[in-house]
Amino acid sequence: FGWVNRFRRLARDYERLPETLAGLHFVVFTILMLGNAATLFQGS
Repeated sequence: FGWVNRFRRLARDYERLPETLAGLHFVVFTILMLGNAATLFQGS
């Protein structure tokens, strides 16, 4: 769970609306997956 240290805001639920938290999870997932995709494409 090293990504929690990188995205500390998601370690606790500070958001009032669940939609905001879901949006933040989507942004973090996108950032993490783009990093993995970049690593994959550099190796090819």
